[in-house]
Amino acid sequence: MKRITLLSCCSLIAAMLLLQSFVAGDDAISKEDGMIVINTTELGKSVEGNNGPTPLKVYINKNNKVERIEFLKSQETPKYYAKVKEALKDKWNGLMVKEAKTLQVDAVTGATYSSNAVIENVRIALDYYLNHK
Repeated sequence: MKRITLLSCCSLIAAMLLLQSFVAGDDAISKEDGMIVINTTELGKSVEGNNGPTPLKVYINKNNKVERIEFLKSQETPKYYAKVKEALKDKWNGLMVKEAKTLQVDAVTGATYSSNAVIENVRIALDYYLNHK
């Protein structure tokens, strides 16, 4: 009897967790100010710069163009990450998503790992958008 009760309890918990994840929705994609926003915090958590993940938000407007890139909190060295932000923040702005996805972007000298992580996170976000819009 105890086994049946334990099994039923475990089944109930599993069902509740499944339902909760279904109701919670997709945290990677949202809408803000009429734009689709892709957040790479979870999508790109394995993409690391020099000191860890470099999460971003990529804003895509109703015309399917990249509006802007927002750099989220990271553990990158502030001095070098500031160079990366300055050099890369506008690279994809105004480009159609498919064009932005294939854009060849050079890394920032002296901040190669951080730059490459940002570039990869942008690509991940654009791929996700194309597959989930």
